[in-house]
Amino acid sequence: MRTTDLRGRELSRGDLLALVPRAALGADVAVERVRPLVAAVADRGEDALREQALEFDGVSGHALRVPSETVQASLTDCPADVREALTELIARLRLGSAAQVPETRVTEIGAGAKIVQRWQPVSRVGLYAPGGKAAYPSSVIMNAVSAQVAGVPSLALASPAQADNAGLPHQAVLWAAALCGIDEVYAIGGAGAIAAFAHGVPAIGLDPVDVVTGPGNVFVAAAKRVVSGTVGIDSEAGTTEILVIADDAADPGFVAADLISQAEHDEAAASVLVTDSAEFGERVLAEIAERAPRTQHAERVRVALSGPQSAVILVDDLDTAVRVSNAYGPEHLEIQTRDDDGVLTGITDAGAIFVGGYTPVSLGDYLAGSNHVLPTGGTARFAAGLGAHTFLRPQQIISYDRAALAATEAPLLALAGAEGLPAHGEAVSARFEQEGS
Repeated sequence: MRTTDLRGRELSRGDLLALVPRAALGADVAVERVRPLVAAVADRGEDALREQALEFDGVSGHALRVPSETVQASLTDCPADVREALTELIARLRLGSAAQVPETRVTEIGAGAKIVQRWQPVSRVGLYAPGGKAAYPSSVIMNAVSAQVAGVPSLALASPAQADNAGLPHQAVLWAAALCGIDEVYAIGGAGAIAAFAHGVPAIGLDPVDVVTGPGNVFVAAAKRVVSGTVGIDSEAGTTEILVIADDAADPGFVAADLISQAEHDEAAASVLVTDSAEFGERVLAEIAERAPRTQHAERVRVALSGPQSAVILVDDLDTAVRVSNAYGPEHLEIQTRDDDGVLTGITDAGAIFVGGYTPVSLGDYLAGSNHVLPTGGTARFAAGLGAHTFLRPQQIISYDRAALAATEAPLLALAGAEGLPAHGEAVSARFEQEGS
């Protein structure tokens, strides 16, 4: 990992935005690459999906829609301990997601005048689960349970076809779908899956959705940007990233293990340490040098940690560390310091925050009860992670009786006149003309 020394420098927010490490391939470049893929699916449907499956997944001749009985039958091959763990994840996530559903509220504006604020789920959602370098049954559950808790009535799942699984999605993805009760599953991956959700593919019975959610690489994130507006999206959840704020009170082994844990996702994964102790930074690098070669995906980890998106950043103090983190807007933020709560008070921009040495990001990936589908690439500065709220729309239901409307007539006429829209006022007055005559 390279080291960036920001000590002794007065840096504005703009300076920090320019200095924080990012992957070399940005979303803008990826958008131009995926735009023709999305257009091809919109124009040619199944044919384009099959061409993309052959090009990107090395699969041909497979069923794009997975039979529902195949989804259920997959559970016969699910190891008991994995099934138990997935079931526990579902239960914990249901509890955490339920807290995100607002209650209906009634506001009495006056006698006979009220506004009901309700939260209405969208009708249909397309859930995406990656299937490249690893299987992500946990991502299936994160998406599905959040939508189900919100009350979404129709769910479809897409995940890339696997050449070593007879063109089906990864078996673990099917296990999670079965446990969540999803029987509309497609063996479609990448930008093509996002396009298929947005535009529909009648030939395989795939109706368009209202919202597309789920994590993926930078190309999946770019495809979401392309279809945004045609459908809603959760966020541009691209390649994973972790930023750790730590001082010399932290355990360097813990920090090193956490940086490695996210680096094993992908060669483009970002692992960043921000510390006010150069000596601690060196201790973490030494731990990484000792641990990384022993992990299963050692080469992937090596590439990710040596890339431009990963770094140890040295700062003068923890206040500056907070400023760096807020400028970065990390998907996952860990705080491991003497004063975790004090550091936390300054954090404004992060997808999910893990406080203390015994709250690693991997806990949030699986069993914390929080959702692991989070904004990446700095979008946490303005976007939120996935949750039940992602699938809900606030609606205002307005109800006035005759007397309550009459009380607004004079001021409403004044406002309509001031805006040059007299018919607005006349629509109110019309209700009292008979009384006036």
